[in-house]
Amino acid sequence: MTILLFVVVLLGAMVLGMPIAFALLVTSVFLMFYMDTFSAQIVAQNLINGADNFPLMAIPFFMLAGELMNAGGLSRRIVNFALALVGHIRGGLGYVAIMAGVLFASMSGSALADTAAIGAILIPMMVKSGYNINRASGLIASSGIIAPVIPPSIGFILYGIIGSVSITKLFMAGIVPGLLMGLALTVTWTLLARKENVERQRRHTLKEIWQKFREAFWALLMPVIIIGGLRGGIFTPTEVAVVVAVYALLVGAFVYRELNLKSIYQALVRAARTSSVVMFLICAALVTSWLMAIANLPAQVVEALQPFLDNKILLLLMINLLVVIIGTAMDMTPTILILTPVLLPIIKAAGIDPVYFGVLFMINCSIGLLTPPVGTVLNVMAGVSKISLESMIRGVLPFLLAQLLVLLMLILFPELVLVPLDWLT
Repeated sequence: MTILLFVVVLLGAMVLGMPIAFALLVTSVFLMFYMDTFSAQIVAQNLINGADNFPLMAIPFFMLAGELMNAGGLSRRIVNFALALVGHIRGGLGYVAIMAGVLFASMSGSALADTAAIGAILIPMMVKSGYNINRASGLIASSGIIAPVIPPSIGFILYGIIGSVSITKLFMAGIVPGLLMGLALTVTWTLLARKENVERQRRHTLKEIWQKFREAFWALLMPVIIIGGLRGGIFTPTEVAVVVAVYALLVGAFVYRELNLKSIYQALVRAARTSSVVMFLICAALVTSWLMAIANLPAQVVEALQPFLDNKILLLLMINLLVVIIGTAMDMTPTILILTPVLLPIIKAAGIDPVYFGVLFMINCSIGLLTPPVGTVLNVMAGVSKISLESMIRGVLPFLLAQLLVLLMLILFPELVLVPLDWLT
């Protein structure tokens, strides 16, 4: 009965148009009254404790790093380097989008920021060259959702904090699956690009490629700092976020000289606005998590799924199907915050590695960013390309299916995650 009330009140509040954070608080207060445990002091205390968390400091710094990358010219130089490498081959701008998506993912951790940045640069070029704008937009949106999987991932930080899972291990475990997502997009685009009758970009000389590499060198060094620092135990995830933000500031201001006081101020404001929304949502979700523990909801869910605990693959298929469905109606951040405390006890009871499950969960939540009607990356890319949501859905569909196949492959072959994780850690 408690689970049913939780779902009904939460969905009811969302249907009424209430923001997710407030819907979570209303649901928590309602259940407190239902359980006769209401206390305003407990609500306030959990809200404050939710923000008072050292690893959470990584989120605003990674968001700031992404803003500084875009404003400081790092993003543009990465795209130009990818363009010099593969822009001349058939469908070359599509491969540029995939390469840029993977590189951006290894620097910012934000799917929305990466998609908007790559789309703003490449869409005008692709339209001018004769590419189908729906398919091009779908490809860029699909490459953007690699960001929550490859470190540094804001989603992994949230999952690790809520589930008490090592964030460093999650970061390392996401590298190979993120690259597989890029490979799946490459194969899909290769098949589709045959239908594209487009103007090819000119082939760059080795001298020009070297020049573009030199221009992008300081930007390309950022993923090396992140992964090398984490792999070598030099930085914690929170510390590496600060290092990356400062690095993006210094490179944009003193190497590329595109950052001035005005653009730095604007980047700080944008990062602060985005971070405040995410942080408040986290605080509200932690109130809900506390209430779930008090109401013993995870144990009730484990009991309901008891018949499937002996078959790990079937259990993972059922859970991921559930997350796919929820992802069509809920954004990534609330999905992580609400479902993590519910699903992790099931995963642990079944003897499944929570780091491995975290990778599957994050890929699934990322796919939710592309599924209508709520898919935020889908809507952002439609706005960047100035096309209708229906056209955007048609363009993204083949790439969405490719990402779902990657998820299925990782469920069936967990060694694709666990073996590289053992080596990297």
